[in-house]
Amino acid sequence: MRLNAENISFRYGEERYILKDVNFSVGSGEVVGLTAPSGFGKTTLGKILAGYQRPESGRVTIDGAEIKSKGYHPVQLIFQHPEKAVNPKWKMRKVLAETEMPSRELLEAMGIQNGWLDRWPSELSGGELQRFCVTRALSEKTKFLIADEMTTMLDAITQAQIWNTVLGYARLHKIGVVVISHDQPLLERICDRIVNLTACSG
Repeated sequence: MRLNAENISFRYGEERYILKDVNFSVGSGEVVGLTAPSGFGKTTLGKILAGYQRPESGRVTIDGAEIKSKGYHPVQLIFQHPEKAVNPKWKMRKVLAETEMPSRELLEAMGIQNGWLDRWPSELSGGELQRFCVTRALSEKTKFLIADEMTTMLDAITQAQIWNTVLGYARLHKIGVVVISHDQPLLERICDRIVNLTACSG
């Protein structure tokens, strides 16, 4: 299975194109790093891949077929700031169960304590909240994962725990992972290959 971005162009209003005829792909079970200087559209491409943003032109496909807009999206995006990705009026158990309740094994591997499930998002630290956001994206229905600076705001121990769990889960379930990051050592350590977005234009 392969996720493809084909000739993607995008701009905000009448501004210059932030993406112009961009081509990018990732296969099942592959970990691909995506890097570029700030302002070159890494986050925008991640949103387009995950269906949060529609391109001005071009298309996103899985094995040549455009992704259906209804139902669970097979491409899941994990944002850098978890507080913006959860409903503040939902307790964490409901946040997790929105798609399907993860296994106890996955919760433990992600370091989520049972008592946290009955807390509000505001009662958790950024690191604790990000563990929930990552876990929620690791559904059996997920085919590709876009990690946009997923662990940038976290301490080194939490970063390592989350990445070990995510990469282990992705290998087991053949999930393709796109790692958007400025952290070159991280990309070199965990990725099968690294793509510079500035070289993706047609």
